[in-house]
Amino acid sequence: MVNTRERILNISFQLFLQKNYKEVTLKEIVEKTGMSKGAFYHYFESKEQVFLECTNFVISSAMDVYKKISKNSLLEFYHDFLNHNNLEMFFPASENKDFHYQLNIFSLFFEGAKLFPSFQEKLVEITQMELNVWKEIVQLARQKGEIKSVMSDEQIAKMFLYSADGAGMHSIFSKGSIQQAQSSILQLWDSFYEEIKC
Repeated sequence: MVNTRERILNISFQLFLQKNYKEVTLKEIVEKTGMSKGAFYHYFESKEQVFLECTNFVISSAMDVYKKISKNSLLEFYHDFLNHNNLEMFFPASENKDFHYQLNIFSLFFEGAKLFPSFQEKLVEITQMELNVWKEIVQLARQKGEIKSVMSDEQIAKMFLYSADGAGMHSIFSKGSIQQAQSSILQLWDSFYEEIKC
């Protein structure tokens, strides 16, 4: 059962996705949750706190993916990553194919980085942590003889990560679905893997 604090975060996050941080008012959050303003302040100090907790949840959920995926090989790692890293978990079932929602999740991160220096610092930290995880699996794959390339471990890791970012954004801008984006990313990664494997 969802507690009151989680309910406020869920409703607020959907409002932020429908609009953006600046357009969503505290009054609107209070009305949508069916609470009084005083009850809201029992759980949160401000709209900013709600926004930061919503986005931190998304970041934490994305990083948790790495705890669930296979590290036996680079091939298994990136396949598992795509299977577990599904943006649909952040959208209600009736809305998860909507272009506007898919675009807004990225917009929220850009907006948060622009408005809140602490959030930008968090994004930089998380991005580096993610890159480090990929570098480690690439290094292991090289040690096991799975891959061979003149590229450094960091360059290979960046090729995986950055190509996924680009394919994902391209799919969103061309109004494709999340599934289409994942399919495009997998095709790119499989082709790149063929180039670097032994």
